[in-house]
Amino acid sequence: MERITPLLWLLFSAGGTVAAFLFPIHLLLTGLAFPLGWLDPPRYDYVHRLVAHPLVRLYLFVLISLPLFHWAHRFRYTLYDGLQLKHLTALIAVLCYGAALVGTAAAAYLLWSIA
Repeated sequence: MERITPLLWLLFSAGGTVAAFLFPIHLLLTGLAFPLGWLDPPRYDYVHRLVAHPLVRLYLFVLISLPLFHWAHRFRYTLYDGLQLKHLTALIAVLCYGAALVGTAAAAYLLWSIA
């Protein structure tokens, strides 16, 4: 586990950066601006064409996957330090990062299967 620790910290920090800079914009648009009528929501066909572009798919993949690893790392250490579950170190790591990997794989499959 010590060999991949730097990679896990890298994913943690990258996910935190993505969550801090990109999530608020998406929440503002989809949670306030479109529902309250401040902006006209885009039509389905426009959004579908937009998401079909490879760079937009890559952007959405990063937007989804990196915060999952940020969550996994933060939740792992919350369980270790906050709940004092250090005796379950390996199991917690596998479950947390496994969930992030499953979410990343699901996002990749769904984004790249859009016709």
